[in-house]
Amino acid sequence: MSEAFDLVILGSGPGGYVAAIRASQLGLKVAVVERERLGGICLNWGCIPTKALLRTSEIYHYMQHADAYGLSVTGVSFDLGKVTERSRKVAGQLNSGVKSLMKKHKVTVVEGTGALTGPTEVTVTTGDTARVLQGKDVIIATGARARDFPGLPADGKRIWTYRHAMVPPEMPTRLLVIGSGAIGIEFASFYNDMGAEVTVVEMQDRILPVEDEEVSAFMAKTLTKQGMTIITGAKVSDVTPGPDAVSATITTGDGKAASHNFSHVIVAIGIVHNIENIGLEALGVTLERNRIAVDGFGRTNVPHVHAIGDVTGAPWLAHKASHEGIVCVENIAGLNPHPFEIWNIPGCTYSRPQVASVGMTEANAIAAGHTVKVGKFPFIGNGKAIALGEAEGFVKTVFDAATGELLGAHMVGAEVTELIQGYVIARQLETTEAELMETVFAHPTLSEMMHESVLGAYGRALHF
Repeated sequence: MSEAFDLVILGSGPGGYVAAIRASQLGLKVAVVERERLGGICLNWGCIPTKALLRTSEIYHYMQHADAYGLSVTGVSFDLGKVTERSRKVAGQLNSGVKSLMKKHKVTVVEGTGALTGPTEVTVTTGDTARVLQGKDVIIATGARARDFPGLPADGKRIWTYRHAMVPPEMPTRLLVIGSGAIGIEFASFYNDMGAEVTVVEMQDRILPVEDEEVSAFMAKTLTKQGMTIITGAKVSDVTPGPDAVSATITTGDGKAASHNFSHVIVAIGIVHNIENIGLEALGVTLERNRIAVDGFGRTNVPHVHAIGDVTGAPWLAHKASHEGIVCVENIAGLNPHPFEIWNIPGCTYSRPQVASVGMTEANAIAAGHTVKVGKFPFIGNGKAIALGEAEGFVKTVFDAATGELLGAHMVGAEVTELIQGYVIARQLETTEAELMETVFAHPTLSEMMHESVLGAYGRALHF
């Protein structure tokens, strides 16, 4: 016997659980199916617990450099078990928070592995039992998982994915990070600050390849200064784990290959969409490049079947999934929302220093045919940054020279992941350089650099 709902959501990550809340607010009867823990990968094994780890490494770094602030600290050390325990407690607290939200909004949570057995039917199995949920509409929010190194699945001992790297059985001594996207650089930053000897290998010609070229160059220089080895335009092969170490061959762009030994390897080479064994083939749901094809409202080619979040493609970000969920649900409820677009989705990397961006890079803007005006302001020109002891970094803005449209913004430095939202709002409101120039920014704040960067694009910077 089946249970009837207005909406059944497969997956409870930041796309699924936010969609459930919004649907409940709109008066829909909702069920969420989750095979692991409410909150999905982001809350339990991604966005949140990694930030707890990075906060620990940041404080550890400051303790080791306390004399720069006129302080004296001796005997600085850490307990890796307690570091990991704090991270897991943070994730656990937020998992409990999502449970409370589901209860508050009267969302039915069904634990188990779900699959579509019809366009409006989800069958959930738990052990030997099956539970059938009927929904007028179904949303697939099954997310994605880490991509394994070709021919070498992660074992949690010597070969790690992000998930293993968050609960390390031991502290790496010589760590190889394969891939330099946000995940790779964040873990490289964490373990470097905690004392590991870190090597980052990237196939493309620069690290953080989706970022503006100047940001990538600055990060490569800064991370190298911090003690990391950065190798770009290179590939890793012949990764062979042993009982006490891992050997790997690194081939650089000039064709030279050399074997190296590491204590551990973190594989951060991308993701795989979770599309297997959920009934897509039988229903004829269209896939494009191994992701579910959707329109701006999350609709697939099959009526009443929708998809949101990582399973629908890049950018693979929690806030993108949440907003997609809201648009999808509001469309289901007949509210006629604006279709979802990715032109104004901010990206953040929580390394030391932080990186944040939104919109077009300078190179992208020029390639798209824009004549640009570019402003750039350094942290060293900002009083608050100097007072904080965080004088490295810059803010860069890219404008269309003809219209004053803010095409993109790119930041590297302390707390830029908090600052970027100012530019996101400006772009959403279609603000031009004129309004940004006339806006008063509080002093002393890091945000003043945002103002100065805009002024600098038009030859009016005041403090540099």
